[in-house]
Amino acid sequence: MEDYRNFLKEILVPEEKLQARIAELGAEISRDYHDSQQLLLICILRGAVIFMSDLSRQISVPHSMDFMAISSYGTGNRNSSGMVRITMDLNTNIFGRDVLIVEDIIDSGNTLSYVLRLLSTRKPKSLKICTLLDKAERREVEVPISYTGFVIPNKFVFGYGLDLDEYYRNLPFIGVVDLEKYGG
Repeated sequence: MEDYRNFLKEILVPEEKLQARIAELGAEISRDYHDSQQLLLICILRGAVIFMSDLSRQISVPHSMDFMAISSYGTGNRNSSGMVRITMDLNTNIFGRDVLIVEDIIDSGNTLSYVLRLLSTRKPKSLKICTLLDKAERREVEVPISYTGFVIPNKFVFGYGLDLDEYYRNLPFIGVVDLEKYGG
């Protein structure tokens, strides 16, 4: 795989801005769940793992973590196929728990709508969403987002957990792909 700088159009969210906003989100979540005895963060793999790791360290209330893997994208990860399937389910029983779903990006809303319906059948005490990025203009299905890092324009982004054909999740910023230079 070639150097990402060859097709990086712009840095949309620099590292410093990401980390500052994650600290703010952690403080908000800590305030909102200050009396929760059973806060569970659910990371939607793979894209949200870096975000959840940093967010978790900013949350001052005791909490546990679990992971779900959901597939809703076709080849190239540019457009959702609309078909959603669970490829790895939770290990934790969420009955009676305060559950916070941690997602990297929400665009169409189809995936999170599906996950919300599925998890609500398991009778958690509360069920909310925290997303790093919200592509609101791409929304097809409304989902209630309780915590949002950044509302972004409809651009193809990568870095900080978001992949570009499975690469570059490790970048400390959110970048925009120059589609004229990236053949993917």
